[in-house]
Amino acid sequence: MKKVWKNAALVAMLVMIVSVFAACGKDEGGATSGTLSVVKEITLQAKNFEFDQKEIRVKKGDKVKITLENAQGSHSVKIEGYDKTIQAGKSVTFTADKTGEFKFACDLFCGQGHGDMTGKLIVE
Repeated sequence: MKKVWKNAALVAMLVMIVSVFAACGKDEGGATSGTLSVVKEITLQAKNFEFDQKEIRVKKGDKVKITLENAQGSHSVKIEGYDKTIQAGKSVTFTADKTGEFKFACDLFCGQGHGDMTGKLIVE
């Protein structure tokens, strides 16, 4: 009977070890990637009539989280090509799955300089 318990414990340990190694290198979708899926977090500060960043650069496939903070005035941001709008004090998370340059702009009329509140999301 002792031998049966020893064998069962050994089998259980091997199953656990195989399960751990099988999970390594997989992203949330189960695809083997070799790297962990990391969220690239960006905080975009807005004030009358500019953003603190004119360009945001990410790589294709990056998971991106953009947070909008209003330092002055009332603003929101719309990212063309990704159809994402970020309200003040909020965040939006998405996967940068299209390469190119995508304009972002203030989406809430904020005065005479409103048209100058633009930037580019560059996905390489």
